Amino acid sequence: MIYLDHNATSPLRDSARAAITEAMACCGNASSVHAAGRAARARIERAREAVARLASCRNSEVVFTSGGTEANGLALKGAVQGAADGGKRITRLLVSAIEHDSVRAHAAILAETVPGLKLQEVPVASDGRIDIPALRHMLIHGKGRVLVSVMAANNETGVVQDIPGVGAVVKQEGGPEALLHVDAVPMIGRAGFSFAAMGADYMTISAHKLGGPQGAGALILREGAPLSAQLVGGGQELGRRGGTENVPAIAGFGAAAGHVDDARKLNSLREHFETRLKALAPDVVIFGAAAERLPNTTNFAIPGLSSETALIALDLDGIAVSTGAACSSGKVRPSHVLAAMGVEESLARCGIRVSFGWTNSERDADAAVTSLGRLLARRAALAA
Repeated sequence: MIYLDHNATSPLRDSARAAITEAMACCGNASSVHAAGRAARARIERAREAVARLASCRNSEVVFTSGGTEANGLALKGAVQGAADGGKRITRLLVSAIEHDSVRAHAAILAETVPGLKLQEVPVASDGRIDIPALRHMLIHGKGRVLVSVMAANNETGVVQDIPGVGAVVKQEGGPEALLHVDAVPMIGRAGFSFAAMGADYMTISAHKLGGPQGAGALILREGAPLSAQLVGGGQELGRRGGTENVPAIAGFGAAAGHVDDARKLNSLREHFETRLKALAPDVVIFGAAAERLPNTTNFAIPGLSSETALIALDLDGIAVSTGAACSSGKVRPSHVLAAMGVEESLARCGIRVSFGWTNSERDADAAVTSLGRLLARRAALAA
């Protein structure tokens, strides 16, 4: 199989597999004081140090979770509850129109269940970037403490946001108590970033996007930012996330955190693929092409070629890609990201996402274009 779906999950790296296997051979609970427990604790803290180094933050700011979805929920729900517990309630929640469903779903639940909390959607421009003037207007004309959630780069289109710029607007117009959450899951390991430089209070990352195991993630939490634990019990993670730590997964996360993809190689792969794609189908539309994108991501549509048809044909040729908008049932549905960018539904239903990673080469890109070429040739023959 030629795997071109790294934005969904990236294959497990050898170093992560080795760390997981080694940790599974040990039986200690990291909360126990005996030698086996201390050994498990040491594995967790080594991983915490590696993740902190990757995110350019303090070790103490890393809170391990079961993945990006839990970390997003902990950030939003934990911030709202923590702020209320501290006597400075959050009354406004601003979420960009292109956020991952885990952010959108948690935000909707908060708006339904927390009295006095107003949810607003921040629009994006046609290139997929946040509409900064609209965000500024919302901040200026709103009342009360605000929490803003904006992803660092979109998982479907790869469009990168100006998070330092967003952060500056949030702090300037939202007031000194304003809070910023950044979902950096799609960006982790693929583009350089610094938690401190982002100006964020909360940042979400996940292990399996950079070649670590599925089921491990982290919330990066600015010291002093309000947070109320959503899983309580044993007081793990300094009381911020209860539950016995998944030592093997966390160890694998730490090992994977030592690897950062070669952005120049990925960008070269993407450019090679897009050049060949444009030669094959001159009418192809590449979403977000006018904006800065993650070096590994291409989201495109060939008008008239449905994404379902393309996915099936590519899969039969042993090539794994995605629409970037598949739900848990495996069905293909229109992308809310492309809709927010103003893309017509008929074209959005043709959207295909190719996301390269550390396992790929130009040969893989060529194979995908060749497969698409055969599909287009068959379609043309049927139409003749």
